[in-house]
Amino acid sequence: MGFTIEARTVHVGDLTAHLARPEGGSDTVMLLLPMINGIDQQVRDYAADVAASGITALVWDPWHGPSLDDTSKERLFELMGQLDDEACLSEMRALLAYARGELGARRVGVIGWCLGGRFALLLGARDRELANVVAYHPSIWDPAAANHTLDAVALAPAIAAPVMVLHAGADTILSTGTFVALQAALQSRETGATIVHAYPGAAHGFSARARHDDPVNKAAWEISWPQVLAFATATLAL
Repeated sequence: MGFTIEARTVHVGDLTAHLARPEGGSDTVMLLLPMINGIDQQVRDYAADVAASGITALVWDPWHGPSLDDTSKERLFELMGQLDDEACLSEMRALLAYARGELGARRVGVIGWCLGGRFALLLGARDRELANVVAYHPSIWDPAAANHTLDAVALAPAIAAPVMVLHAGADTILSTGTFVALQAALQSRETGATIVHAYPGAAHGFSARARHDDPVNKAAWEISWPQVLAFATATLAL
């Protein structure tokens, strides 16, 4: 049974974020880390789905305003090349503090797509209190992008939370070798379940609606998303 959703923009220091939550709030929060789109309509719909499952969704804005709703993808790619790992993680930690403080969250998890999937892994390694980490087709380049100063694979063993990785079998960014290394790093941990989904033939970013003209991508999304919501619900309830 779904919940009535409240959605609005919130201010956290000098940051803005999108908030979607069940009417009256909840004591669990998922921090959503978008793909290159930023907080566009698609990402707001993801947040609404999370809220409809009874979990508050708080969405980080990587671009501080622009999104694919009003900005070309070419410009967003330029902005992506300017991101700083440590500065981004600092913003995410501020949102986690807001979730645990202002929103009164008992448990908090994180989910990211593409560039956000990589950051979800990095944040999981930095914050050992997270209830879960979900990485949708994470953008871990090989070789690493010039501004990627942190190694998500090397840091993965530091993640304490249960992790779910959703891998695109035809990913052109996360190579097969890097995916195997990431899986091995996660499975080397002494704590924290590792759940890996592999979708043969699915493209990087298969969660994006723009890629759903390919039935393989559409099916991968429709199979994976309900399971991600169930994973978030189960781990936040622990």
